[in-house]
Order: sequence, then structure tokens, then C-alpha cells
Amino acid sequence: MINNKKEFTFNYGGREVTIETGRIAKQADGAVMVSCGNTQVLVTVCSARSVKDGQDFFPLMVDYKEKFTAVGKFLGGFMKREGRPSNDEILLMRMIDRPLRPLFPEGYMAETIVMAQVMSYDPEVDPQVLAGIGTSAALEISDIPFAGPIGFCKVGKIDGELTLNPSRDQWENSTIELVLAASKEAIMMVEGEASEVSEAEMLEALQFGHKNIAEFCGVLDKMRTEVGKPKREWVSSSANETMMKKMEEFSSDARACLEITNKQERSLAISTLNSKVADVIKSDYAAFGLDESASAGGEAYKGVDELLYKMMRNDILNENKRIANRGVTEVRGIETETSVLKVPHGSSLFTRGETQVLATVTIGGKEGQQMKDSIYGVSFDSFYLHYTFAPYSVGEARGYRGVGRREVGHGNLAERAIRKMMPVDYPYTVRVTCEVTESNGSSSMGSVCSGSMALMDAGIPLQKPVAGIAMGLIKDGDKFQILTDILGDEDHLGDMDFKVAGTEDGITAIQMDIKITGITNEIFEKSMSQAKEARMHILGEMAKTIATARPSFKDGVPTIKTTNIKPDKIGALIGPGGKNIKAIQEKYEVAIEITEEGLVKVLGANAEILDTVCKLIDMQINGPEIGSVYSAKVVSIKEYGAFVDIAEGVSGLLHVSEISDDRVKDVNEYVAEGDVVDVKVLEIDRFGKVKLSAKAVKAIAKK
Repeated sequence: MINNKKEFTFNYGGREVTIETGRIAKQADGAVMVSCGNTQVLVTVCSARSVKDGQDFFPLMVDYKEKFTAVGKFLGGFMKREGRPSNDEILLMRMIDRPLRPLFPEGYMAETIVMAQVMSYDPEVDPQVLAGIGTSAALEISDIPFAGPIGFCKVGKIDGELTLNPSRDQWENSTIELVLAASKEAIMMVEGEASEVSEAEMLEALQFGHKNIAEFCGVLDKMRTEVGKPKREWVSSSANETMMKKMEEFSSDARACLEITNKQERSLAISTLNSKVADVIKSDYAAFGLDESASAGGEAYKGVDELLYKMMRNDILNENKRIANRGVTEVRGIETETSVLKVPHGSSLFTRGETQVLATVTIGGKEGQQMKDSIYGVSFDSFYLHYTFAPYSVGEARGYRGVGRREVGHGNLAERAIRKMMPVDYPYTVRVTCEVTESNGSSSMGSVCSGSMALMDAGIPLQKPVAGIAMGLIKDGDKFQILTDILGDEDHLGDMDFKVAGTEDGITAIQMDIKITGITNEIFEKSMSQAKEARMHILGEMAKTIATARPSFKDGVPTIKTTNIKPDKIGALIGPGGKNIKAIQEKYEVAIEITEEGLVKVLGANAEILDTVCKLIDMQINGPEIGSVYSAKVVSIKEYGAFVDIAEGVSGLLHVSEISDDRVKDVNEYVAEGDVVDVKVLEIDRFGKVKLSAKAVKAIAKK
């Protein structure tokens, strides 16, 4: 049958959602069209039937595209075809990817591609949620091995009420913004931000989202039963039992690796152990349960990794012993500095153990805003954070090839954590850059700390300092241990990476990734409590260097001064073809911005010049004040007096009778073109002509 369409309709967050399959993309391993209102998202999933030679990781890729055709819109700029994904698209790809990975079988190495495309967009319905639930549905009905079902949702707290999947307009009034993925039993992934909410309030929001997802999973169970394919057979690429028994002979070597404190030395020791095991494998493949066609190096890596995995986890669960004998709640040593760079407007260096982040702040005006063009419309960000993770930070000898998805995700988390504490209606554009100069665990949370300090060093009045910490988890059955401030190896060998950022009064950002099938409310509660203790400790360490913003910007940093004009006078200030405003900007080397309401912002590095420009604008638009004294430049001389410029574009007549106390027969005997004299405004007639007097200030002497 060409069309074997089947629909499943359910209520999700007060809206009717329909998942259909069997009509579009039928050659994919799994394909669904998810619809709600006028929003429609097509999701497909395909997985290769064979594994590439030497494949030692699971090559899962999630692609999400918000097509401009979905809103009947052309792309801005020269290229009129969708190309490189936007940051927002990349962030959703990551949020879908992360909870999927632990649900594929261990040792499954077949290349797997998820594609989600927004085909039609309704502003009242969030396509990102539909992409998430569509991915889970496509995997459930496919023959790809997958331990689902799971669901996705967004949770907001609007006017004090928890809300499932709010529309974009509703987010503006929300104190919590979360994205969740979960199975029926437990939460798999969390990402979001909040307005300094308590741990209890955050946990309540997580439980609310999980409850709704659990109900949605029932729909996927029904889909799998009615239209799902039998799961395919596959061959595991994980280390075999014979090999792991043989690996026990290398336990003392593995133990020695875990005792090394320094990351680089430990990595070198592990690499040496890999080589040692590979050499032994080559001498007797059969002893490791392998044939001679196997890659000795690849199998050795898997065996050593599994040995370290079991040993480290056993140490933590049974002996409360971490790598280098650190306590489970211990935060590594912290060092902080500010103003470490001479030219940037603000800078800081935050070091926690072997993780170090150098942050800089740049302050400017409207020209620095980041423009976004998407199916939601054009928007401008006046605060943003860029995170860079160069290979040298982990001692790798390779070039930097541009920003990757991981960097976009880490930077976004740090940006969300700090954004909540930026001053309200701040007139400046602010860019924070976080360069990871050394990494061994939670560089994104190091970026929160370093970025917060750099902003205060720049003189930006943060409402409160912000800090962050990464928590880990080792879990075996009902037994578990929460780890504070995890190392890179503990992240790699552990079950959870749970990041919490905030102030002394509450959480501003949160992110969780897990490698097991979910974690319970008990684990969540303990993790957040332990994270709060660590956050308070870090904030205390940061405060030893800087606790509040500098009282003013550093020398040379552009500042803004403002003046107001009537909206109907904006055209007069700009002038024909922008002639007047361009002339002011070029002469005084300032930038001028004007809002629709008539607020004029003058941006420059010299405070005196800013005052001069503001006075000039006020003079040009509102005219001089009667009784005020101004410095005026003589521009032309007549028999009856001299015409002078009080300001650019503002002229007046200095009559012969107002030049001197003496009788003036020849104006040239008292002033010449180009002279600057002090004058007082005597009168402004109904035609706007200005009458001036020099002798009312100080009579001009005859030359």
C-alpha cells in the first residue's frame, strides 16, 4: 500500500497533539509527522546496518532545522537557502541528543542519524517540543534497538503557576524555564534557567514536568504495539568477558594510574598502560578472546577503559575514595584574579584545580548587538557570552577549527546563568568571552565564575555575583554517591554530569546529562543540596578578590550619556540624508543612537566631549535659553553687526549696539571672522531669530 497512514492523538499541556506515521518518508527506519495547531514537524531516524572498521564510539547525530518556508519567509542576507545551523538550532540538537545516548545498547556502534524539520510554524505552538517527542516516537516504532520510551517537555512558572509547554510570548513572564527529557521512571536530561529560585522550587518544577512526560510515554507504548517494527539483531562492540577476565592481571597498573593527581601525568600513565596491554594482546590474541584480525590498540583501549571504570566506581561506592584521594564533597583549590589584561574593559582569571578560564568583557553601544534572524522573526541581543575551548587547554597538539556544538552549548549555559543578574534596562551592549586555558572538569561552570568576576571588574553593576559547580554520580542498583566538583575522568567514567549555577539566594541556571536510564527525586534533591553548599563556598572565594562592581568604568571605556528630544524632532537631529548626525559623530568621534521615543544616547570615551555633544543636541533641537551665556564663533561681519554661531546650526545676531559700551562705527575694529566671544541671549523672536549681547557679559575692546 502506497499510503498506510496511522494517527495517534492525545492532549499535551492543554493542546491536542497528533503523531502520524506511514504517509511520509516511509523508507526511513522510523518517521513521524507531529502536529499541534498549525505547527508541524517531520522527524526521521535511520541507523546503519553495519559498523565501520575500527569504530570505537557510538556515532549518533541529531539534526534540527527550522525552515523559513514554514512561515512563508525568505532568509535575510545574500544566501536564500538554509545552511549552517543557528545557535538555537544547535542547542536543541544537543538537548535531544543527550537523553537518547544512554538508551542505546552498550556496544551499539552503528551510525545513527535523527533529522527533525519544522515544516509549518504556528507562533502559539513550540516546534522544539514537537521535535523532541517526534524523535522518541520515530525511534520507538523503528527496528533500531532503543530502551525507550522517553518524552520531552518544557516547563515554565508563570504568575506563580507551573505551566507545560508555554508559547513563546508566555516565557517573558516566567520565573523558571526548563527543558526536560524523561522516561516513565526517571528524569534523563534537564536544561534551563531561573530567577534565583530555591532548590525546593526547582525540584517541584522537575517533578511537574516528569509527571506529564510519564503520561505521554503511554501514547508511545500504544504506538509501538500497533505500528512498531521488531527490533533488529546486532553485534556488540564492547569488550568481551574473556578479555575482561584477562584484564584483571593489569589491576595494579590501573590502580597506580588512579593514584596520580596531575591530569597530564595520569593521562600519560593510562596511555602507557594501553600500549602495554596492546603488546600483550599481539603476543596472544586467543587469551583475550580475540582473533588476529582484531585491532590490538582498539581492543586494549576498551579493556583498559572498562577496568578503570569498574575500579574507580568501586572505590567511590564502597570506600568513599576518589581519584587522588579527594573527599566526595571537596571542592578543589580556587585562585582568582581580576584586571589580568591591560586593554580589555574588564577581565578575570578563575582557576579551580586544573580547570582555568580567562574571561574578558567588552562594552559598547547598539553597533555591538547580535542580530538573530529565524522563523520567530528578527531579534537583537545586547548581552551575550562566547565560550572557546582550544585544544591546548587539554594539552592536545592540534589546530583550532572553529566553534563546535559543545562550545555553543557550554557558552549558552554560562550566558543564561549570568544574564539573570545583569542590570535591568542596561543601556550598553555587553559581550563576555570565556577562553578555557586549562581544563579538567566543568569549564562551563568555571566560565560562569570567571565571567561574573570580569563583569564586576568592568564596572557593570551585576545585581549579585554568580557561581556554578558540576556534580557527578556513581550509582549501582540502589546504592549511589554524589560527587562535588567532578574531574574529567569522573565525568567520563561516572553516570551523571549535573551543573547548577546561581547566586547566594537561588538558582539561575541548571543542566543535567546522564549515562544511565534515569535518576530519582532522592538523587536530585541530594545533588542540589550538595551543589548549594559548593556554590556558597565558591562565591566566598570569589568575594576575596571582588564582591561588587567597580564604581565606574576604567579609563578609555566608552560610556553613554543621554538627552531627550521630542519624537517629531528626530528628523531635524538626523538632518537630510543623515547629514547633521553624521557630522556630529565625525567631528566629536562619538556614536549616537536615537530611540523611537526620542531618547538620544551618545557613546564615547571622553566624558567632557559627551557633555558637549549632549548640550549641542539640546541646543540644535530646543534652541538657546534666554539669559544664558554661550561661547560663540564669529562667522560673518555686516555693517550692522556680526553673525555668530552659538553651536553648529544655531546662529544669532550680535548687533553693533551690543558689542561694546563705546559707539561702534566699524565692526571690523572689534571682531574678525573666526574670533570666539562670550555672548548672552537677550531675546528669541517668534520667527526663532536670536538676539545676542557681548557687552552684557563683557564689553569687547577696540583692537
